[in-house]
This record gives sequence, C-alpha cells and structure tokens, in this order.
Amino acid sequence: MKKIVKFFLNLIPRPVLIALSPVISGVFSLLLAGNKVQCYVCEKSFRKFLPYGYGTPRENVLCPNCLSLERHRLIWYYINNYTDFLQSNYKVLHIAPEQCFYKKFKALKNIDYVTADLESPLAEVKMDIQSMPFDDNVFDVVLCNHVLEHIPDDKKAMHEILRVMKPGAWAVLQVPMKSGAATTFEDASITDPKERAIHFGQYDHIRLYGADYGDVLRKEGFIVEELDIPKAIGPELTETYRLAPNEILYIGKKPVHA
Repeated sequence: MKKIVKFFLNLIPRPVLIALSPVISGVFSLLLAGNKVQCYVCEKSFRKFLPYGYGTPRENVLCPNCLSLERHRLIWYYINNYTDFLQSNYKVLHIAPEQCFYKKFKALKNIDYVTADLESPLAEVKMDIQSMPFDDNVFDVVLCNHVLEHIPDDKKAMHEILRVMKPGAWAVLQVPMKSGAATTFEDASITDPKERAIHFGQYDHIRLYGADYGDVLRKEGFIVEELDIPKAIGPELTETYRLAPNEILYIGKKPVHA
C-alpha cells in the first residue's frame, strides 16, 4: 500500500493532484488520523503526512488535508509570526498561487488580492513573469514561491518583481536549492526532461540554485533578509510542523528610495 501511494503521488502532476484534493483529503485524513504532526497552514493534525516529490519522494511532507508542503508551512509561519500581513491593508500579488493559500488569502478583507500566472487555473491574470502587465510601484507584498527555477531569464523576472513593488514592499522569493552547493547551476543546453530531472531535480526546472542565491537577489536590487526559521523555533517544532530543517526563507525588500 505504501509503495502504491508513493507511486501515484509521484506520478500525478501537482495541478491534477490539486483538482483531486477533495477526494484525497477525505480518504487520507481518515487513514492518517493522529496527532504526531501538525500542518501549520490548515492546523490539522495527523499520524504522519504523505510522501511527495519527483524522482525519489520525500517522506512525511504532504498534508493530506490542504496539500501544503514544507515550503508552504514555512511561509505561513513567517506570515503569521514575522509580519502584519493579516492585519494591514495590503495590495498583494501572488504569482503561481497555491491552493493551500488561495482560500485563506481570498477570505482576508484587509488585502487586495491579485493572482497571476501563465497557466494556473487559480490565476486571474494570465501573464509571463518576465514581462508583467502591471504599472511600477503597485504592490505591497509579492509571493513568488518555487517559480524562478522554471523561468528562462530569472534575472529579468527578478527585475520585474522589483519594478511592480512599492518602495518598502516585501516579497517571498523561495526557490529549490541544492544543499552544500556554493553557486547556482544552470546549463541552457540541457533540454531533455529526464536530463533536467537529473541535473536540476525536476523535469521542468532549468536551474538549481546554490548558496549564492541571496547575493543574486541583492545584485538585482533587493534588500535581502535570510531567515533560518527552523533554527529559531527549534528541532521539536520543526519536526511537528515538518519543515525542512535546513531551509532558509528569502525575503526581498524594495529600497524605500528606489
């Protein structure tokens, strides 16, 4: 049974998985009933989470109720404990909106919530992040989570994100990173999906970021804050929420006088 679950979760594309989420939620919430782990996004507790990931699935990471992963729970922890996102009046751009956040943000009366993406059915604005159809200095907050690794010209996309942010605005700019790698690796000649999966971790990724990612963002004009939230909250809560213990959260701020 365990191998079957891993096989199908690994095989099914995430958009399809999201579409099937009502069925998945009901079935697996019952099968995994317990209180050993807790999803920080939907606040449901389980005996364990589901495995998920391309290639070799990561164990105990996918919330069976809201389909959050480690990165989503990390971001929601940041929003709740480090910002006034839930109280202040903000204009928010959510690029490639995730289902586990979508209804939460839609329900917030204090934010003007704009969703955008090239393909996502949750996106109100269909756009290429490398050339966004927004004026300069529009948004107070931008959420861009695991998007830049898909983009042919990630520097242009970073520039566009910075352009549409108001001076003083902040952005969540998470990307997949290779543990222990000092520099970002990309090679435009690698186009075969199987080869991309080998070199970049996923068939539709075109680069794998390294520890220089913060400096790359700084070079594009962001003031970068690198937060080690798992270290701040300690190993017990990190395990309860099933955060990635070595994941750094990258917050990019637009200079006030930019």
